[in-house]
Amino acid sequence: MNDVLPTESATWQFLEEKFQSVVSSYSYNEIRTPIVESTELFNRSIGEVTDIIEKEMYCFEDRNAERLAMRPEGTASIVRAGIEHGLLFNQTQRMWYRGPMFRYEKPQKGRYRQFHQIGVETFGMGGADIDAEVIMLSVSLWRSLGILDSLTLELNSLGSNEARENYRSALVDYLSQRKDQLDEDSQKRLTTNPLRILDSKEQSTQALLNNAPNLIDYLDDDAATHFAELRSILDAAGISYVVNPRLVRGLDYYNKTVFEWTTSKLGAQGTVCAGGRYDGMVKQLGGKPTPGVGFAMGEERLLLLLETLQVIPEQLGQSIDLYIAAESKGIQQDVILVAEKIRAEYPELRLRTHCSGLKNVLNKARQSGAEKIVLLKKDDEQLLATYWHGEQVEQNLTIDKMIALLA
Repeated sequence: MNDVLPTESATWQFLEEKFQSVVSSYSYNEIRTPIVESTELFNRSIGEVTDIIEKEMYCFEDRNAERLAMRPEGTASIVRAGIEHGLLFNQTQRMWYRGPMFRYEKPQKGRYRQFHQIGVETFGMGGADIDAEVIMLSVSLWRSLGILDSLTLELNSLGSNEARENYRSALVDYLSQRKDQLDEDSQKRLTTNPLRILDSKEQSTQALLNNAPNLIDYLDDDAATHFAELRSILDAAGISYVVNPRLVRGLDYYNKTVFEWTTSKLGAQGTVCAGGRYDGMVKQLGGKPTPGVGFAMGEERLLLLLETLQVIPEQLGQSIDLYIAAESKGIQQDVILVAEKIRAEYPELRLRTHCSGLKNVLNKARQSGAEKIVLLKKDDEQLLATYWHGEQVEQNLTIDKMIALLA
């Protein structure tokens, strides 16, 4: 788990403000859920034989011996909140969220045990049009950030639960005959979660999968039609994609559409955004059957990509527009009051007040990098200002005249 320092926080704000602007333009509303939830919530929604549940989730007992977990992802919490507060049944919802998630895994650059996700979730809409909207929202964000050309959209369809079970049986039959050729993790998954073998990183396993049954060949008619409609909308919108028949995602709750945005700019950590449809989760967690689709992206990894592509504006959030200080003793109160008057009149101005004595005041003001500097003094009980704008200087200005010059 790591700190975000003042020199770094402006880039986080830059990303989050871009994201918030995009989701606002699509009329999505923010939801905030607790960091701590019942462990059972994630066991039921994510799947007990996933890596998250088996290896990565932070769990503990509270003083009432209740099993609690620090949330490893956002979707289950949002579904729980939607059921609990009556937001889902016979309604449509478009929501967005951001916040910290927690997974116990090997830390590396762009992946930490406390990480931050931003994402969207939609409910009550079962057609391919909302799948397309969610994907197009992500495209709008990439365009806003200037990184669309560095990302690839990968699509797949998992079909219905019944179709996926039929495919699962065919895949197990194929791989069981070649079990000794699988890597160790894949051998374990063959009996617990065989679909996860499809995205194994082992080259020998991937080579073995070249002749394995294809998931798309097992799609039911409804899922096949849904997937064709989604592709048609994306084609009409001019959104490029590749169909990846091995894309299954690491969570058990997905059905029909799944997608990932990947990049070749970050080495092994190629996925920066992922999502899909989860029509069965609301019922699984105790609500009435309600379709859902959404995505999530890790802020750390996305910021790493922005940094790699050098698209973050220079001096973001670090500049000071105006530095104001006392030139003589006994008027610090006046400095503070004048600063507040300026802030009231120019709320967008980044103003710093000098609060550390009179020694080398002008030098310290210049070292701050401020575009404009104001030094205050009293002359015959009248408060006067010396105003620097670059190398230009004006002296003995009244406060009102100095404030007018700031425009």
